[in-house]
Amino acid sequence: MVSRLIILIMVWALTLGGVVHAAPETLEVSEIAPGVFVYIGQTALMTAGNDGAIANVGFIIGDDAVAVVDTGGSVREGRALLAAIRARTDKPIRYVINTHAHPDHVFGNAAFQADGTSFVGAKNLPRALAVRGPHYIEAFRRLMGPELIDEVRLIAPSILVEDRMSLDLGGRSLTLKAWSTAHSDCDLTVSDDRSRTLFAGDLVFLRHIPVMDGSLRGWIGDLGGLAAIGADRVVPGHGPVSPWPLALSDERRYLDTLAHDISGLIKAGKPISEAAGAAQSERGKWELFDDYNARNATAAFSELEWE
Repeated sequence: MVSRLIILIMVWALTLGGVVHAAPETLEVSEIAPGVFVYIGQTALMTAGNDGAIANVGFIIGDDAVAVVDTGGSVREGRALLAAIRARTDKPIRYVINTHAHPDHVFGNAAFQADGTSFVGAKNLPRALAVRGPHYIEAFRRLMGPELIDEVRLIAPSILVEDRMSLDLGGRSLTLKAWSTAHSDCDLTVSDDRSRTLFAGDLVFLRHIPVMDGSLRGWIGDLGGLAAIGADRVVPGHGPVSPWPLALSDERRYLDTLAHDISGLIKAGKPISEAAGAAQSERGKWELFDDYNARNATAAFSELEWE
């Protein structure tokens, strides 16, 4: 796990410097269904210039309370999300739901620490935060600067999802599902039953190349169960809100292509150093392809060579 983290840090460090724009004091959220609001993050790497605001985050307003789904890549972004919520409702924020442990989804958590707010995550999330969190903080302190990162707090969930769980916002039920190791080892999805909206976290990428930090085979294996979720639209971890389950088609093609190409290299007796050449047919179909495909391919080779 640590070796994969080091590779990811190197990728981030080597690719900084693009033109980006800082997140506003209040995030510009869109109401994609009645009571369901989303901020679409930039398709970019986390930098000081964009406050780490690269992942999709959102909130759902029930009759009695609010649930937040992911909080962003910095406490500054988290505060901007909180301001967007307060511009629309004064109902209490009952839950903050983290879809997994990656910095662009959890570094804003400290903005939501308040009496009566419970943090929710998959059963493996506390371990992931404990093991990886300090490394993430140190890496991004160097990359983004202490002004943004020193106020980040790693907040473990007090409510753990073993398999499935329902949360009540008052006349509005959310269905949470924990998944096997796929994008990460602590993936969680959130379905709003009233609006038939799925918050998929990083189990679903659109336009932004999928990023693998768990298991390629596990991710491919979860696609059928994901597709079976009854929803009309999906909020992916990265990319635009899209019809469901049609939104899975590009990701499925990429993951299948990666698995096919890596398996071919392994059968041909090629070394791991040639893994980066896998899935090149996907190059023009994804943003940030050159930032992440080689890492995905190397991790996939390490996994599949033992099959």
